[in-house]
Amino acid sequence: MGGSESSKGVVLGRLVEFIKEISGLPECQNFCKRVYGNLVRRVKLLSPLFEELKDSDEFLSDELLESFESLLVALDSAKTLLKSVNQGSKLYQALRRNDTADKFQQVTEKIEAVLSEIPYYKLEISEEVREQIELVHAQFKRAKAQTEFADIQLDMDMAMAQKEKDPDPAILKRLSEKLHLRTINDLRKESSELHELLITNGGELGDSFEMITSLLSKLRDCVLTENPEVDTSECEKLTIKHRSPVIPDDFRCPISLELMKDPVIVSTGQTYERSCIQKWLDAGHKTCPKTQQTLVHTALTPNYVLKSLIALWCESNGIELPKKQGSCRTKKCGGSSHSDCDRTAISALLDKLASNNIEQQRAAAGELRLLAKRNADNRVCIAEAGAIPPLVDLLSSSDPRTQEHAVTALLNLSINESNKGTIVNAGAIPDIVDVLKKGSMEARENAAATLFSLSVLDENKVQIGAAGAIPALIKLLCEGTPRGKKDAATAIFNLSIYQGNKARAVKAGIVGPLIQFLKDAGGGMVDEALAILAILASHHEGRVAIGQAGPIPILVEVIRTGSPRNRENAAAVLWSLCTGDPLLLKLAKEHGAEAALQELSENGTDRAKRKAGSIIELLQRIEGDDNLRNS
Repeated sequence: MGGSESSKGVVLGRLVEFIKEISGLPECQNFCKRVYGNLVRRVKLLSPLFEELKDSDEFLSDELLESFESLLVALDSAKTLLKSVNQGSKLYQALRRNDTADKFQQVTEKIEAVLSEIPYYKLEISEEVREQIELVHAQFKRAKAQTEFADIQLDMDMAMAQKEKDPDPAILKRLSEKLHLRTINDLRKESSELHELLITNGGELGDSFEMITSLLSKLRDCVLTENPEVDTSECEKLTIKHRSPVIPDDFRCPISLELMKDPVIVSTGQTYERSCIQKWLDAGHKTCPKTQQTLVHTALTPNYVLKSLIALWCESNGIELPKKQGSCRTKKCGGSSHSDCDRTAISALLDKLASNNIEQQRAAAGELRLLAKRNADNRVCIAEAGAIPPLVDLLSSSDPRTQEHAVTALLNLSINESNKGTIVNAGAIPDIVDVLKKGSMEARENAAATLFSLSVLDENKVQIGAAGAIPALIKLLCEGTPRGKKDAATAIFNLSIYQGNKARAVKAGIVGPLIQFLKDAGGGMVDEALAILAILASHHEGRVAIGQAGPIPILVEVIRTGSPRNRENAAAVLWSLCTGDPLLLKLAKEHGAEAALQELSENGTDRAKRKAGSIIELLQRIEGDDNLRNS
């Protein structure tokens, strides 16, 4: 027996409100900043699930409502904890940091335990929301298992600061930053909070009071040493100088919510911190985290304008400019931009690539692979140094690991648009296809990803198809790892935009595996299969092959129960098949297509509505013809 609508509305309404309250909590200003921020961010990502359920007509079981009520209890504990750690004496909080870490651990475990009980696959939620909730659940699971609540550096600094009469100034400086006790005004506020704490505890804090007053005195000396000009009249100035300014939302990465150091643009036009979006893509996601739109390609374009604005904002607010790790500072040298720090190293790596020593070649290719992955500047430097032709030569290496490194280095280099042309001009495509056919599984997967990257340029689509890539991609699609299958599918989709490659894919037998993916919903390839079928169905040979594979029942089922994007693609395939084929149209009618299409024409995406309306017209026309014949 399911829960009543009123119970559902109350529970979901409270969950939405709780998440909103937690999301709106002020930024943490003490040693808990990282774990506090992580918990707030993860809870915030739960919002779309309950917003969508709240607005849906889905009937929730009593068991599910009980799980949601348990989540309310867990979120209430989280809210109480988050509020408590962001107020009162910062030094007292730091002395009790192990208790606080335990509380964060317990709250994380509570939330993760509840999320484990929720059967997402039974809920009528969009694919995008399901993917996001599974990602958040995985984050809570990892957080539960990891030691993100520990801070060894803080433990060591606190111990040394308490133990030594005159601690190392570097230790006190780190504590001052970590505890956000940077100014005389901060320390005065801390002294006031300590006074309040004493009153609250009836004047009894045991050993903690002496420790806190000793640390407070040492930190005050540190702050005065850092700012010797400070006197009472300067306190207000100092407060303004050190006050943490509010970071504009446009300067924060939508994933980490931190100030961006290396902003990059994805194909949807959204900007992210490079390392954050790269982790998202490396995890196998093909959607934009913010908009949930499917990414047309995974190339990352530096957002130089935003980067300049962030630099100006940092300068005007007295904040140290964010530094990119492994960034290669460029300097004009002989009319070409190179990194002085990296140029010598890259040159040495090229010498090793050219040697006849397999171990040296393997090590050099591996180093270039990592350098090319690290940042955009390195990709330019490596290409300008002439590394691409020798890397292409190593695609034919007899050493599997060297081959893996070479193809992955080329994949990373191909992220740069101008490097794509250099790679193709170096004659890489036939060799990459050869790796795709005969390499190790990792090499084959990265070869597929490289072909996808190169196929972003239309002129390369023809060349890649002609080189025999499509049958090898279909083979990987059938037997690869989950990541390999997705890489292969993405490459096939992109290549099939070119008409000639549609025929190649059909002749190579792609339709059978795609239909199988549709039938195996748990395999995680439904989205990709439908996207490719929709593009193949626009080609005559594609339509014939799809029609012969018996797709009607599964297409109707997807139109009835799939995600918005999958319903749209399924309708597009069905429309292509049924236009001009009365037998398939009748078969669709027999499988209940009309009711599913009627619902889609009212609630689907704009394209889905158009396709559904067109098929309904065809069904009504054939019904009218049947009535005429029978009258």
